[in-house]
Amino acid sequence: MKIRDWDINLKIRLGGETAFNVIFWTFFPFLSIYFANSFGKGWTGILLILSQTLSVFGNLLGGYSADRFGRKRMMIIAALGQALGYGIFALAASPLISMPVLSFIGFSFASFSGSLYWPSSQAMVADVVDEEHRSSVFAIFYTAANMAVVVGPLLGSLLYEDNPYLVLAVAAVVCVLLALMMARKLHETLPKQLADRHRLQGDEPWYHAIAVQLRDYRIIATDRVFLLFVIAGVLLSQTFMQLDLLFPVFLKETMPLTTIFSYSNWDLQLTGKQLFGLIVSENGLFVAIFTVIVTKWMLAYRDRYVFIGGALFYALGMVMFCQMSSFWGLTIAIAVFTLAELMSAGPQQAFVSRLAPDHIRGQYFAASSLRYTLGRTIAPLSIPISSWIGFTWTFILLAALAVLSAVIYNMMFNQYDRQTAL
Repeated sequence: MKIRDWDINLKIRLGGETAFNVIFWTFFPFLSIYFANSFGKGWTGILLILSQTLSVFGNLLGGYSADRFGRKRMMIIAALGQALGYGIFALAASPLISMPVLSFIGFSFASFSGSLYWPSSQAMVADVVDEEHRSSVFAIFYTAANMAVVVGPLLGSLLYEDNPYLVLAVAAVVCVLLALMMARKLHETLPKQLADRHRLQGDEPWYHAIAVQLRDYRIIATDRVFLLFVIAGVLLSQTFMQLDLLFPVFLKETMPLTTIFSYSNWDLQLTGKQLFGLIVSENGLFVAIFTVIVTKWMLAYRDRYVFIGGALFYALGMVMFCQMSSFWGLTIAIAVFTLAELMSAGPQQAFVSRLAPDHIRGQYFAASSLRYTLGRTIAPLSIPISSWIGFTWTFILLAALAVLSAVIYNMMFNQYDRQTAL
């Protein structure tokens, strides 16, 4: 399905969300450095955990609200909420006020609003695109998001350090413009039968709907294979989620100035923050270029070897990252890290679809997201841990968790083989 054949809603969103994602990635990778400087690494980990917990709640509330109040309305409300949050953050980070606590409040509100946005965004694609074309549409949005990951950190390494409040102010303005554009141009896509059903259930409180979604997670307690899959996924997520948490703090504190190129008396040098922006951009570029290639490559291997291999490559990448002291060494480490990321992404979603009975497939996919929601809540602990045991041992600990996830994947496939043999 070509872009020119898309519904006007998707065309508007692709342009608007791409612009916002570029701005977002201009400052997001550097936030853990900002908060670590403001609160210390111990408090930063605790505060980020609280923020991610709030975002998990926002995601549940966003799913409920998208079905009850409509996709368009919730996306506009969420975009305005992000604008308010980033506006507060920009004001609090400016030299006029300089209030880190207020900055964190603004960031948390923006994160909560972003969690409200994405369920409506994903549901809108399903509303206006036929099932056979959805994968290609999601792939284009995914590619655009990864290109933002390439461009954003590079801009951030040049702009954010000296003018963080200006970058955040631009993010707030972009969110307002996105909300206004959606209000004027988008049409509502909520299916009529779904709207009618919620109209009949008008007296049902919002917290009841969230409780129903939470009860869906009890599936993992009755399916041993699925339970092992989720546990291994939570452990493995502690590695790849460090790209925006531990990595920037590590590079800032251990590599304050790095030489990229040297010729005669001329040196190209980057600070730790700038180096981190370049490394994240490399990760996004590798994902954008090699996703299709690695996905096809993995089709030649059994899922057991793909899952275990991906976990072990994550472990190797973590160990390499803390041992490298040059840009080119870090590039090799992030290449290994990205290979693990690409090995794990597609096959795991396909595995969930094979595990799930047809009549509760949606519940299985909802429960499988615990790998990320729980993982995202726990991952910020790496920052205070690094202040207790040092960066090297923290990276080794994270690598050990990846190896443990490989062991659990092996146990899972042993159980899966026994079940399928019956």
